Amino acid sequence: MEQKTLSRYIKTALVFLAAVGAVVYAVIIPTLAVTMRTAYPEFENRFWPWLIFLLLTALPCYAILVFGWLIARNVGKNRSFSPQNALYLKWIAGVAAFLSLYFFAGNAALLLCNMSHPGIALASILFVLTGAAVSIAAAVLARMVTKAAALQEESDLTV
Repeated sequence: MEQKTLSRYIKTALVFLAAVGAVVYAVIIPTLAVTMRTAYPEFENRFWPWLIFLLLTALPCYAILVFGWLIARNVGKNRSFSPQNALYLKWIAGVAAFLSLYFFAGNAALLLCNMSHPGIALASILFVLTGAAVSIAAAVLARMVTKAAALQEESDLTV
């Protein structure tokens, strides 16, 4: 597959993920929050803390998509194995790790403030583990891209 074609596929996937994220953050989460507030008025005090907590997770998610876009752009320019892409992957690893820690700490704080349920805190561990897995995968890929970039540079110098 040609690099430009691969780049277009990656960018298409990223645009799709951004659109799905926009629907989730702009429509689904607020709608569910209002529905729950209406159905359970005794939990009114939990509405804004949870809504703000969940909506703030959009920022790191979209940051990761931006780094993915930058990587796709480099792939299209036939610079897949570049120090720049390795740096972007390191940033993705860091942002994913931050998001996992934020989500864990936020759920723990809401649980300690009696604004959550232990079942929700336990279920959120799946999101934390997913973020940790993304962080680890991106860190490993960053290391591999760094090594591949060094090999490619060495190969270019010998020709």
